[in-house]
Amino acid sequence: MTQAQITRKAPHDTAKRVFIKTYGCQMNVYDSARMADLMAPYGFMPAETAHEADLVILNTCHIREKAAEKVYSELGTIRRLKAAKARSGSRMIVAVAGCVAQAQGAEIMSRASCVDLVIGPQSYHRLPELVARALRTERARILETSFPAEPKFDHLPQARAPRGVTAFLTVQEGCDKFCSFCVVPYTRGAEYSRPVAEVLAEARNLVRQGIREITLLGQNVNAYHGEGPNGSEWGLGALIRGLAELPGLARIRYTTSHPGDVDDELIGAHRDVPQLMPFLHLPVQSGSDRVLAMMNRRHTAQDYRRIVDRLRMAKPDLALSCDLIVGYPGEGDADFRQTLDLVAEIGFAQAFSFKYSPRPGTPAASAPDQVSEEAKAERLTVLQALLRMQQRKFNQACIGRILPVLLEKPGRHEGQLVGRSPYLQSVHVAAPSDLVGRIVPSLILDAGASSLAGSLAGPAVA
Repeated sequence: MTQAQITRKAPHDTAKRVFIKTYGCQMNVYDSARMADLMAPYGFMPAETAHEADLVILNTCHIREKAAEKVYSELGTIRRLKAAKARSGSRMIVAVAGCVAQAQGAEIMSRASCVDLVIGPQSYHRLPELVARALRTERARILETSFPAEPKFDHLPQARAPRGVTAFLTVQEGCDKFCSFCVVPYTRGAEYSRPVAEVLAEARNLVRQGIREITLLGQNVNAYHGEGPNGSEWGLGALIRGLAELPGLARIRYTTSHPGDVDDELIGAHRDVPQLMPFLHLPVQSGSDRVLAMMNRRHTAQDYRRIVDRLRMAKPDLALSCDLIVGYPGEGDADFRQTLDLVAEIGFAQAFSFKYSPRPGTPAASAPDQVSEEAKAERLTVLQALLRMQQRKFNQACIGRILPVLLEKPGRHEGQLVGRSPYLQSVHVAAPSDLVGRIVPSLILDAGASSLAGSLAGPAVA
């Protein structure tokens, strides 16, 4: 069975509708867009709600707590919608994709009878073929969670730019680190880097469609090692330099990184490439060497400090974000104090912090010395208070500065546009609508907990 065996719709045919609900990370956002691209040639146009859809896809994430429970709750609603469609003589195909699908595919098929198709994140290039199989048989139930030998990117159509002026671009997938709390190696597989020519071609196509800023994505994006010209290998730093040569691409970002893969080439890109924004998400997870070792993070707190020092030496205005976990099994009060000390020393513009929650199948889930929920909650409250203070301090330090803001869309108020600063802050600016997609100098007048307010301080610069 090939995709070509699915009936392609002529432009005058009545389109079917596909609704994709995306959970979790930016890579899932990218994957959902590619699934929509895959189904479009076969007559499936985007639906605003599941109620009006002929094909419903839940693109799931397994990172956050109770991820699977949220999926089953949503499937309860979908089951009722599917039954209502059946009573009216129509049919709805229900698919569960993403990391929960990969990790719990058989259980989903067992627990949720409304699901026709379960498809893992490495197989979604086969979506049209599998949907066709489901449509041919009234009660076909398909489980596709293998790791294909061929990269899925070889089978995807040319990406369509999303609405707006910013886009995600996946350059790397999978992870070989095997942190003891993380499911990614089991759900996304081994590290794979897309060839340089393929990445540059997709980026060039996005820029032609009006995209001004691209965020490079990977579960471990700075482990990128794609095949370059003449069989050479490019790291992320070299890829960023190559992307910076594309006319019209004003800004480059990347996420998520591992401290162990920050190399000289990448640090040099932060120093030399003006399109690379001075904002880096660099997860540390804990400030305790003992906990980091139990996590199998492969770096110490001092390693992290040295990496940050080198980055800030290369790019003095670099702002940092990170991930932090409290209450990892075996974490004691002294370990937690070391995390607070590290956070206080580094200073973060933003951060994501969580209570540890077990992920089935990971080593940490069965580790002894699980920390009580009460202790986790207390530690998280203390840590988040410190992080909020740092974020407020960073935002308030921007007041009075003129920052270049890429204006992205209308704001909530008449005559207002919203964009992003180089540090990824949301900035509200009084500006005419024809400046969407332009980078404008903005005088920052006020700062909130998570956003800034400014006024135009000159003509657009790009």
